[in-house]
Amino acid sequence: MEFFRIKRDIPFMKHALVFNVVSFLTFAAAVFFLWHKGLHLSIEFTGGTVMEVNYQQAADLEKIRGQVGKLGYSDVQVQNFGTSRDVMIRLPLQKGSDGKTVTSAQQSEQVMGALQAATPEVKLQRVEFVGPQVGKELATDGLLALLCVVAGIMIYLSFRFEWKFAVAGIIANLHDVVIILGFFAFFQWEFSLSVLAAILAVLGYSVNESVVIFDRIRENFRKYRKMTTHEIIDNAITSTISRTIITHGSTEMMVLSMFFFGGPTLHYFALALTVGILFGIYSSVFVAAALAMWLGVKREDLVKGEKKPGDPTDRNDPNFGAQA
Repeated sequence: MEFFRIKRDIPFMKHALVFNVVSFLTFAAAVFFLWHKGLHLSIEFTGGTVMEVNYQQAADLEKIRGQVGKLGYSDVQVQNFGTSRDVMIRLPLQKGSDGKTVTSAQQSEQVMGALQAATPEVKLQRVEFVGPQVGKELATDGLLALLCVVAGIMIYLSFRFEWKFAVAGIIANLHDVVIILGFFAFFQWEFSLSVLAAILAVLGYSVNESVVIFDRIRENFRKYRKMTTHEIIDNAITSTISRTIITHGSTEMMVLSMFFFGGPTLHYFALALTVGILFGIYSSVFVAAALAMWLGVKREDLVKGEKKPGDPTDRNDPNFGAQA
């Protein structure tokens, strides 16, 4: 399915150096902000108090956020849990006036006092403390999951195509991940488990776009024997633009609907996906494809075992079958 077809190849590789300089500067800025500011981690990673409360009627989450926010909690997370009457409240660690950390019992008592002042029938169902050690384990496990995904993608690309494409593809994917993290560090957006899940999703999504382009490059090497490598890549990217617009456009519409209508719970998840999808398209064209070209990918790398033109056993040769 195509919305349109471009008859003349767009010379993407002609401007690849300029775009890759931009990519390098963006990547360097992301690394700087990650080092200088760091990520604003949620309580899943830093520790805090988890409360479950029950209302007799459907709970007004915005009203609850406002009530808890007045107590001095700027990073409180409020979301429905199970039904519209059950609410989960996540509170970060907080220090008292004496400099000591406020206990979970003190936090829950303070919050319940504010909630019952507005809605007397609200009931506390459960209170749980998430320690920093648990958060450290989650961060370690998340990093391990990220490394496993990266290793799996590299192995897959090596078997499916060629090691040069594997290196180019994984650099492009890591480029996307670091830039997403750089955005979260620069704007100090909250980094939670849902954001980590979005980053893992972006890795798979980005490599899918790279695989489509790589596969078309391999086909073009078989079809167009007289084209140069950069002409082959330009044709591959140009011929997949319509597919890219359809795929990423429809996906982005769903992500934006979560961003605008999903509420605070899905806000940063959708934001990470939005940044990742946009940079995933960019990196597949101007990072992965360009790096493969600069690594010296050629027809012989992708079309192994084919007869060269002029070989007496090549049926495509006009002299096939002629006597010596």
